[in-house]
This record gives sequence, C-alpha cells and structure tokens, in this order.
Amino acid sequence: MKIPFGFAGRFGSFKHAVDGIFTMMKSEHNARVHGLATVAVCMAGIYWRIGRNEWCWVAAAIVAVWVAEALNTAFEFLADATSPDFHPLVGKAKDVAAGAVLITALGSVLIGLLVFGPYAVKMLGW
Repeated sequence: MKIPFGFAGRFGSFKHAVDGIFTMMKSEHNARVHGLATVAVCMAGIYWRIGRNEWCWVAAAIVAVWVAEALNTAFEFLADATSPDFHPLVGKAKDVAAGAVLITALGSVLIGLLVFGPYAVKMLGW
C-alpha cells in the first residue's frame, strides 16, 4: 500500500536514510576511516582558513567518497542476500564496487593535495 505524500511519509523516509548511515558506520570499517578523514580534512580547512572555492572542492571530494562507500555497502548487502555462498561473479562485482570507492578516494586525495599542498608547503617554509 502506497502512503500518500505528506510530512509523515517524508519524515519516515528521512529516518530510514539516517538508519542506513548508522548501519554503514557500524558495519563497515572503511566508513569509520572515512569519518576520521572527513574530520581531519575539515579541521585542516578551518586551520588554514581555506577559501570558499577550495571548500567547494573539498566538500565535493568528501561527498563523493561517502556516496561511493554507501553504494558499495548497499551493493555488498544485496550481493550477500542474493548469494550467501561464494560465487565468483559476485566476488568480482564486489571487487569492482570496492574499486569504485578506491578510485573516488584517490581522486579525493589528489584534490586534497591540490588544495592543501600550497598551505603545507608555506607552513614548512619550502
């Protein structure tokens, strides 16, 4: 039965989304690593008082990594539900999904180097 559009329905959807984030944080070690990295990067941005445009790049990188990790987690849950026993194709699909997270994380590291590199070089006096 479909619930009509309304505040209660939107609140319920929001609650399910937040529950999903908590599930990801509890079940995925890498999500906790991303959380620490997010805090560290935000602290560095505040410390060095990066500009608005730099914050846009940093925010885009953070969001990209979190979205990739969330999609990878959802994919792993679905794969485990549909094929509880090992299947080589499911294993390959999981590897590809994990690779997508790695690609996103490496791209974010590049953005971090481009944004924070000049501040670090200046601080070190190079």
